[in-house]
Amino acid sequence: MQQVIDQKEEIEKNQAPVRSAGRKATISKDELFQAALNLIGPEKSIAALSLREVAREAGIAPNSFYRHFRDIDQLAIELIERAGIVLRHILQSARSQASKQQSIIRSSVEVFIEQLDTDDGNLSLLLREGYTGSRSYKQAVENQLNYFEQELKDDLIRLERLQRSQLSHPELVAKAITQLVFNMGAKMIDMPAETRKEVAEQTMIMIRMILEGSRGLKDSND
Repeated sequence: MQQVIDQKEEIEKNQAPVRSAGRKATISKDELFQAALNLIGPEKSIAALSLREVAREAGIAPNSFYRHFRDIDQLAIELIERAGIVLRHILQSARSQASKQQSIIRSSVEVFIEQLDTDDGNLSLLLREGYTGSRSYKQAVENQLNYFEQELKDDLIRLERLQRSQLSHPELVAKAITQLVFNMGAKMIDMPAETRKEVAEQTMIMIRMILEGSRGLKDSND
């Protein structure tokens, strides 16, 4: 009888799943996103990552990756979308506290620059993939910029009403400002703090020029 029990225990032991030391049994999407962010940098796009690299960084077996994503491209696009949502919430919070145009310009640009130095990598991801990523990644970034533009347009219209003024083609104003800020942001990534401050001030002046030009165009059309 004891021999039978011993044989049963030996069989169950051999059938038990074997997991490599250090590997996680389960993992969340956020952990995979963070693993990808850990691996990319100023000179490395998500497109350069392999599934095995991300799995190794996350501490999982490659097959576990497929529980959340079909491939690296799906992870990359969802990561870009996630980064856009996080940044939009941060900028919305800054703009919602603004009661005049000067405040909305300065608060938005200052918050934008602060995000260049954060550890989460969301802004640098959008800036990098928007210029050096694959076609699908660039389109994913463009989709996020469209959301930024729409939300900025709504805020500009709101603030213009408070000041009893009006912009000509507010949707184009929002597009011009968004494109300007992201282009300047891409240039500022590798700049020292003092140079960034100077470029930020120039960016705010250019934004005011766009706004004043739009108001002047509206007046001339009237």
